[in-house]
Amino acid sequence: MFEDRSQKKQRTEISSLGEFGLIRELTKNLSIKNNKNILGSGDDAAIANYSDEQTLVSTEIFTEKVHFDLSYTPLKHLGYKLVVAGVSDIYAMNGTPSQVLIGLGLSNRFSLEAVQELYEGIEAACTHYQIDLTGGDITSSAVGLVISITALGHAKEEDIVRRNGAQENDLILTTGDLGAAYLGLLLLEREKKVFEANPEMQPELNKFDYLLKRQLKPDIHFVLLNELREKGVKPTSMIDISDGLASDIMHITHASKKGCRIYEEKIPIDAESIQLSEEFNLNPVTVALNGGEDYELLFTVKAIDYEKIKTITGIQVIGHITSEGSGDHLVTTDERLIELSAPGWIKAYENNNGEEHK
Repeated sequence: MFEDRSQKKQRTEISSLGEFGLIRELTKNLSIKNNKNILGSGDDAAIANYSDEQTLVSTEIFTEKVHFDLSYTPLKHLGYKLVVAGVSDIYAMNGTPSQVLIGLGLSNRFSLEAVQELYEGIEAACTHYQIDLTGGDITSSAVGLVISITALGHAKEEDIVRRNGAQENDLILTTGDLGAAYLGLLLLEREKKVFEANPEMQPELNKFDYLLKRQLKPDIHFVLLNELREKGVKPTSMIDISDGLASDIMHITHASKKGCRIYEEKIPIDAESIQLSEEFNLNPVTVALNGGEDYELLFTVKAIDYEKIKTITGIQVIGHITSEGSGDHLVTTDERLIELSAPGWIKAYENNNGEEHK
């Protein structure tokens, strides 16, 4: 992940800089990376030119102690994750992200150095996805750290993919693996409680580096979209998995007025996820369905396109779309049908101990 800079001693009070001085410090080294952006920060508004393409816009808000816990989330990782959360919505429309704008609400416990660390993560993600940080706003906050991110992107009208395009018999696919981010969160929460009970206890985190990375510094498999384009395949619907597989597939089926069947044995789950699920006495499939924050891409394609995509690594067919009114179901390995519900909970699905788990 990122270099540990927790030993940094210097502290510059934001009050000594003022709002505009802080903005100058945070933006003085920014440069334009994306040729769609004409002017970044430094004026009343940024300038972008998308010519004959349509503009895609998405906004996310993150509040301390609701969406993140700074006792175990490094600010640099938080900045990176914010950008991922913003641009994943643009990729989920089959678009290309080009810029982000950041709004910050800061309490007086944050120093210039702390905010610079947050921005180092933001800039690292912008570099990775070849997008620009083109502005935003900063204000004071009485409730800790509040962050908003607005992501902008572009796509030709004929290339845009919405949630409502799934058709009966379409295949359902996902990138990557599912449930790891949520398990990384459970691990961090567990070790936090252990530390609070006994500060001399060292956290046991070294066995699950992958799960921690998926929680603290996730990434999006956006390159796979390019592979689909190269093979002449356009998804019929798409969404990013931020709320959990069950909830997000239902966003697609409800918008498309269809049903679905997801097959338990097809859901991609990493070995570390299986191991930690067992430690927490959880069913890994339940975690994959309900966890959220995976930021994988969930999409549907026409069944006829399977031959074109079957050799692409990093994607997995996990089910298919069914007719309107047929319902949304998980098909278990013993061929039971389990109804999915909107929050991502699984009705009557039994975990390894034979108890219902939510």
